[in-house]
Amino acid sequence: MQFGSLGASDRFVSSNTEALAAMYTVTDPATGELIEQIENSTDQEVRDAIARVHRGYLSWRERPVAERAEIVARAGELFAERSDELAAIMTLEMGKRINEGRGEVGIVVDIFSYYAEHGPSLIADEPLKIRGGDAVIRKEPIGALLGVMPWNFPMYQVARFVAPNLVLGNTILLKHASICPRSAVAIEQVLRDAGVPEDAYVNVFASSRQVPSILADPRIVGVSLTGSEQAGISVAAEAGRNLKRCVLELGGSDPLIVLDTDDLDATVEAVATARLRNCGQSCNAPKRIIVVGDLYDPFVEKLTARVASFYLPGDPSDPSTKLPPLASVSAADEVFEQVETAVRQGAVLRTGGRRVEGPGAYLSATVLTDVTPEMDAYRDEIFGPVFLLFPAASDEEAISIANDSPFGLGASVFGTDPARMRAVADRIESGMVYFNKSGGSQADLPFGGIKRSGMGRELGPLGIEEFMNKKSIRL
Repeated sequence: MQFGSLGASDRFVSSNTEALAAMYTVTDPATGELIEQIENSTDQEVRDAIARVHRGYLSWRERPVAERAEIVARAGELFAERSDELAAIMTLEMGKRINEGRGEVGIVVDIFSYYAEHGPSLIADEPLKIRGGDAVIRKEPIGALLGVMPWNFPMYQVARFVAPNLVLGNTILLKHASICPRSAVAIEQVLRDAGVPEDAYVNVFASSRQVPSILADPRIVGVSLTGSEQAGISVAAEAGRNLKRCVLELGGSDPLIVLDTDDLDATVEAVATARLRNCGQSCNAPKRIIVVGDLYDPFVEKLTARVASFYLPGDPSDPSTKLPPLASVSAADEVFEQVETAVRQGAVLRTGGRRVEGPGAYLSATVLTDVTPEMDAYRDEIFGPVFLLFPAASDEEAISIANDSPFGLGASVFGTDPARMRAVADRIESGMVYFNKSGGSQADLPFGGIKRSGMGRELGPLGIEEFMNKKSIRL
């Protein structure tokens, strides 16, 4: 069984040889240079890691919640202190712009701080008045959990899974993406230095083939995966077969609806910036831009000019760079192929659509219009710097286009009339909707989707409840 696809863990790892396939590999996507290889954990090492996190759970759950929260708070402080170092690791491993890397670490700090501050109250006993007496809902941890993490946000994705569960009292076995071993080691070191016991958080360089056996072990009680739709199907099947709880944050093809605007240039800038954040490699980036009425033609003209003139490839470690490489050559090749297929099927290429010559994983930012339901691009997630633009004659048509997708992660509505925006948002099929901004992430706001975008929620007050035993006690 294979796990991994767009945004998952292994699909874009170079696999030209069997040796590479058996390795965690650091390859600089800006230059194509092979930096480091780490052998996968053996089956025995994986079994030992499972034993450790189970043993760690038996003691970690007994620590007072205030003490667990204090350690999580200290982890947030250490992430902040090591921001430059951690950002540089992400830049090397998956090509993230250095300033975006620092921004990602900033979100990590917010997440650890949020759960350190609010976690104890979120898991406090909840009194319940019942017929004939009183009861209490006691909120308890459930055990050792497996995390299967992606490469596109190597620090943030781990933080939103780990921080709430450590406060709750669960322990973590973490399998990171096979192109991010240095991120995996750095995260484990931060947590260790913060005071998380060695057996409460364990990084393991497991291969995809070892995931089913991990989930079959009764000492692992749940799994959280962030990745592709196919990765989610595979992990959910194993979790279901073994009666394990699972949280899945999968792909997305988020719609962004522009109803109207009193500042077209500012709206175009907001859309361009949102789509090209992380070089377009975000599950909840606005991938389908739907523009209502006569605004469509001027919007296409301005956005095309903006993308063509501004987003030029550069060194991701240089703060002035606007367009970094994708995470790997394989990633760039796949997105390029999706664009070529769309054009061959009849889409209009307004700008971009080129693989940049040289050894790196660069793809020029791309604008496509005239994409119809018969084309692959209409349904597929394009995980790179590609805009799909759609005209809509009315709000009703815009909603129809937005919902005509197998995905339902996030959505955005831009406009000037709050009532109109709310009426549109209420009818969009997604787990999240944002007004006059694209979907982002913040520690106190639940994050997750519906349909093929997954199940469960992370972050905010809901994020600490997914792997919780809500025990009813009749007093």
